[in-house]
Amino acid sequence: MNKQIAKELQEFTNIVAKRFSYKDREGNFNNETFSVKDVIPTSDHTAVVSFEKDTGKIGLAFFYYLPRGKSKGWKYFFPTDAHVVGFRAFEYYKFLIEKDNYKFNF
Repeated sequence: MNKQIAKELQEFTNIVAKRFSYKDREGNFNNETFSVKDVIPTSDHTAVVSFEKDTGKIGLAFFYYLPRGKSKGWKYFFPTDAHVVGFRAFEYYKFLIEKDNYKFNF
């Protein structure tokens, strides 16, 4: 991950923590506040970010970077267990597609 993208990620994770800490945020039933616990880069354009709630619980988000277009920048979501299962299946099908696409390089 290049330095500029890492700096943007760090800044954005703090913005997300602040947003989730709003006392009047929909879904913030316990009036929890959030802080960034860990940022773990997983590729040039992805990261896993853990947020610690003031209750001690941890929330885990998947951040991904879009390098071009109108939506350029960092995006995120909090994956459910179903999302994780889907990610695992996606990896398998991605391998199959890459295997099939290889021949088009020649």
